[in-house]
Amino acid sequence: MGAIETLMSEHRVIERACDALVAFTDEVRRGSDDKAELARFVRFIREFADAAHHGKEENILFQAMIDAGFPRDGGPVAVMLMEHDEGRAHVRALAELAQQEAPWSAQDRQAIAEEGMGYASLLRGHIHKEDAILYPMAEQRLPGSVLSRVDEDCAAFDEAEARAGRQEPLQRLAEELVARHAPALGAATAGAHDAAGHHGF
Repeated sequence: MGAIETLMSEHRVIERACDALVAFTDEVRRGSDDKAELARFVRFIREFADAAHHGKEENILFQAMIDAGFPRDGGPVAVMLMEHDEGRAHVRALAELAQQEAPWSAQDRQAIAEEGMGYASLLRGHIHKEDAILYPMAEQRLPGSVLSRVDEDCAAFDEAEARAGRQEPLQRLAEELVARHAPALGAATAGAHDAAGHHGF
C-alpha cells in the first residue's frame, strides 16, 4: 500500500473517532463526568491523528510538495498546515478539561461540546479536502521518483512506530472509543464520508 492510500485509510479511522467524540460530548452535556474517557480521546488524537498521521503529512508528503515548488505560505499546503494548528488548539482545550480536578461545571460541559464538535467538524472538512484535492494534486504533479521516496519514507515511519509498539494500541483505542460511544456509526461512517460533498480550498 502506497503512502497516500495509507493516509486515506488512516482518515477513515480518524473520522470514526470524530463520530465517537461527538457522541461523547453529548453524554457529557447530559451529565457524564468521565475525565478519563476524555483523556483517552485526547491521547488518540495527539498520538495517532497528530503525531503519526499529521506528522507523516507535514514532514514527508507536504515537505516533498514544498521541495517540488508548492508554496509553504499560500495555497493548499498552507491551508492544511493552518488547519492542523487549529485542530491542536481544540485538543489543548480538551486536554485542560480532562486534567481538571474539580467536577465539570455547566460551562465546562458546554466548552467540551464546543471544542469536541469544533474539532470533529474541522477534521471532517480537512480530510475531505486532502482526499479530494490535495492528495490527487500531489499524485498528478510530483515526479514518480518523488512519490516513490514519499512511499518509502512513510513506510519507514510506520515500521518504526510498529517496532516501538505504538501503532496497534492506538488502533485498538480507536476501536474501543467507537464501540463504546458510536457503535452504530462504526461500520457505516467511511462510506458516508466518502460520499460527502466537495469542499474547495
